[in-house]
Amino acid sequence: MIKGKLVYWGFIKDPIYGYINITEEDKKLIDTPFFQRLRRVRQVPLIDYVYPSAVHTRFEHSLGVAHLAMNIMANLPIEIDEYEAKMIRSASLLHDIGHGPFSHLFEVILIKYFGLNHEQVGREIIIRSEISDILNDIGLNPKDIGNLITGEAFSFKKYLQQIVKSGIDADKLDFIKRDNFHSGAGYGNIDIDRLVNTMEIYEENLAINMTALHTFELFLLARVKSFEAMYFHRTLRIAQLMLLRALEKFIEKNGFPTKLELDEYLKLDDMRLWIKLAEDDSSKDIMKRLERRDLIKEAFEKKFLSKESLNNIAKELENIKNSIVSRVNIREDDLYIDLSILPSVPYHGAYSYDPFEIPVVKVEGSTKVKYSLTELSPWVESIKGYLNIVRIYTENKYRIKVEEVCKKLFKDFP
Repeated sequence: MIKGKLVYWGFIKDPIYGYINITEEDKKLIDTPFFQRLRRVRQVPLIDYVYPSAVHTRFEHSLGVAHLAMNIMANLPIEIDEYEAKMIRSASLLHDIGHGPFSHLFEVILIKYFGLNHEQVGREIIIRSEISDILNDIGLNPKDIGNLITGEAFSFKKYLQQIVKSGIDADKLDFIKRDNFHSGAGYGNIDIDRLVNTMEIYEENLAINMTALHTFELFLLARVKSFEAMYFHRTLRIAQLMLLRALEKFIEKNGFPTKLELDEYLKLDDMRLWIKLAEDDSSKDIMKRLERRDLIKEAFEKKFLSKESLNNIAKELENIKNSIVSRVNIREDDLYIDLSILPSVPYHGAYSYDPFEIPVVKVEGSTKVKYSLTELSPWVESIKGYLNIVRIYTENKYRIKVEEVCKKLFKDFP
């Protein structure tokens, strides 16, 4: 429970939660150019090629995450002071502030040229922009907010950090619910309120109450199925791969900064970058195809569960790619290889443990008894590991030949 009563400036209507209350301090952060930029960054780029109504943004998602974080704190069986609540609410609100255009697609570019992921870029924005002044004015340390977002360990309660970044944080609860709502895919019809209202604390860690075990299992199932039906949908993935290739060709020709300049980063959003790619000679042919939804075709797919390292699988795929190019006699540009790896329940951050061992607690009077998630749920145990999907795409005229070669090359893969 949160000590004291928050004073709200107003509220924002939300299709998932009804109304999201906003404090005066929230409003100052929301009204910054960097937060407003999130209105122009889609939550899942190009997913509307498959689900036309899924055009929601990082802006509304960030509001939803802050709302859920507050609800979790309000229902925890421990007193949380005003400063702690303000820390978690601000970090939850700002957790996606560093996302580039096209969201996770741009992550490849951030890491290659800046050596930073979107969370680390977010920390830089928080520390170096006007957001830092706002946080200082409301009594918060910008570096601490940045550490909450990146999952860095610092002197703060573990279970509070895990509300921002963990296997069942406010971010994951919101995006599963929100993405399914907007897409209509149907896997997000889970009782988020039950999870939020019954969360426990066990040995300073955020935990699941035994009474919500069934709901948590449904959440895990929704997460796995959402990745299969939405995020790793074959049509969405090739559209994204084509967009990424257009972006890479654009950068090869025009270059890209190796130093993060905030003024320039503020100008990077989906709309501005799309126009640049569509007008540049290096990328306009691919962009024309995307605008006509003239997509490269899938020739082969293989799904498997594996604990093999990503690097080993990637190396093997590179060899397979060279073999396909050689045997079919096509250009590398005519071939797209997609390796989508989903850790079924990632639980990481400053204080992490086995992804499938999120504590489940049975409360008996004043006593709390901890159980292993996989011990209680044979279904969860059965999906322990990694869900891998390998897909090969090519131009329609090469499709049959590529498929025949892939059947031979992938016979014993991985």
